[in-house]
Amino acid sequence: MATIKDVARLAGVSVATVSRVYNDSHLVREDTRERVRQVAQQLGYSPHGAARSLITSRTHTIGVLLPDLYGEFFSEVIRGIDLRSQQEGFHVLVSSARNDGRSLESALRSMRGRVDGLIVMSPDMDAGAGQRGLPARFPVVLLNSPPSDSGYDSLGVANFDGAYAMIRHLAGLGHRRIAIIRGAEQNFDAAERLRGYRAAVAELGLEADAALELPGDFSEAAGHAAALRLLALPRRPSAVFASNDGMAIGALSAVREAGLRVPEDLAVTGFDDIPMARYLDPALTSVHVDITALGASATDWLLATLQGQEIPGARREMLPTTLIVRRSCGAGAPGPA
Repeated sequence: MATIKDVARLAGVSVATVSRVYNDSHLVREDTRERVRQVAQQLGYSPHGAARSLITSRTHTIGVLLPDLYGEFFSEVIRGIDLRSQQEGFHVLVSSARNDGRSLESALRSMRGRVDGLIVMSPDMDAGAGQRGLPARFPVVLLNSPPSDSGYDSLGVANFDGAYAMIRHLAGLGHRRIAIIRGAEQNFDAAERLRGYRAAVAELGLEADAALELPGDFSEAAGHAAALRLLALPRRPSAVFASNDGMAIGALSAVREAGLRVPEDLAVTGFDDIPMARYLDPALTSVHVDITALGASATDWLLATLQGQEIPGARREMLPTTLIVRRSCGAGAPGPA
């Protein structure tokens, strides 16, 4: 097992310098800091024993690290993980960890000696920042992370395809001026959905206007604020695609507050198809993601490794999406498209 002395020797620095790197000291130059972290990752070293202590004994428990625990999306992911884990006699330990080294190390410390493997949702575009602190040679499955050479199994969603299909559907209903409420900055899922939107707009010859691309952060409040901005435009769009259902819900509220109707005055659509979407008024047209299956599949992959199955190389798989048509887009009868 690598020690701090091993890292210092291979990185060509002192033990004190390695310690300063992991204590975020301003006395260490950025190039030195990056070299030390790269060597530590290569050797499988983690400070304070946070990652090393994860493997002290078998616990029949899976650790789950998510960027947030709020909202139906994360609840459904956890439900899928928990259902599959219980079927195989495993327990689940859940924590939130943002995509930065300090938060991840803190979460790992909280799980020391308690878990046999990890499921980590790491959607930040800078995959290295979110994955650098993960323990080497330890069973890990990544969720919704950008492609990387980390060597970990990775499971995601066909975000580009889902967004592209939604814009094609709206264009097929006659909409030519379609807005998007983007997801969080530096988020891989958000970037792929924006890419799908732009590709469809370009290929279908729809109106391309920077004013139709509104910032968002996946929250209901962001969707509400973005919709109000769209409604105030001199030439407002006839339809809006929110990059998740939470922002679509906020947009629905904003349209009602403005005294307008959905879909007559503005068609509103979302992404994820959370369980609540079908019960809204009007029911929300959305890109369906089998969120529970996402968590369950990640668990199957991790359990296969824990149970000794030989896996040839790192796997990467994208779960397909399905367009679910309901009344909020103005298409009439509900159903998959």
